[in-house]
Amino acid sequence: MRRGARILCGLSAVAALAIAPTAQAVDNPYERGPDPTENSIEASRGPFSVSQTTVSSLVSGFGGGTIYYPTSTSEGTFGALAISPGFTASQSSIAWLGPRLASQGFVVITIDTNSIYDQPASRGDQLRAALSYLTSSSTVRSRIDASRLAVAGHSMGGGGSLEAAQDQPTLQAAIPLAPWNSQKSWSTLRVPTFIIGGENDSVASVSSHAIPFYNSIPSSAEKAYMEMNGASHFFPNTSNTTVAKYMISWLKRFVDNDTRYEQFLCPAPNDSDIEEYRNTCPHAA
Repeated sequence: MRRGARILCGLSAVAALAIAPTAQAVDNPYERGPDPTENSIEASRGPFSVSQTTVSSLVSGFGGGTIYYPTSTSEGTFGALAISPGFTASQSSIAWLGPRLASQGFVVITIDTNSIYDQPASRGDQLRAALSYLTSSSTVRSRIDASRLAVAGHSMGGGGSLEAAQDQPTLQAAIPLAPWNSQKSWSTLRVPTFIIGGENDSVASVSSHAIPFYNSIPSSAEKAYMEMNGASHFFPNTSNTTVAKYMISWLKRFVDNDTRYEQFLCPAPNDSDIEEYRNTCPHAA
């Protein structure tokens, strides 16, 4: 090779190395945090420091709550998640999820409902109201990307997350936990939905709730079903590494479009405390 050609090739290689990181960042501007590992998503806290603030019960549309958010201002905005408790329960029953998910790079609001007896449809409306509050009125609204929102909930709150996802198809993800709803068909739902049920749930049995819900959602929506081995209806009320691990992976994959987390979802995980796992792998890019 002539000397001039060698110099040109060398310069091209240097240029490519200089451009590559920028190109990768442009490919997905929503990636937050370091490359994930099994240990990092199983940890009780992720890479982001977290603060919290209280939302008054006098707020419009839902019963108040607590916002957990990453304190970092160097990584841009974050996706956001609203979580509803179940029938007769308060936000304290699902409070453990707030800091755990926020420390992985999300703004999270755990809500109280207007009444502890509110049904799933009302809880769905309240989840959506909480997201609207987060993005338009809250003190942390500048930290949130309003185009990257998700919902979750336990029991009737889980049923409410299905309602919210069906009513607001622009949501990026829904995660019903031990969901209860008298409506069994969700054939018009298009939001990527991850349903987690308990094998021994006697309140919202998986055979009458979680599994029919999963089966009715079209595969084109992207969906997964995870059944916790031996778990009762109340498994979401206690800190659980497996539940958190795959919630984080689902939110990262679909709220942040972060394909680095695809490895934890596809192929189907086989953790010892998972009784069954169904999915639509491989997920569309």
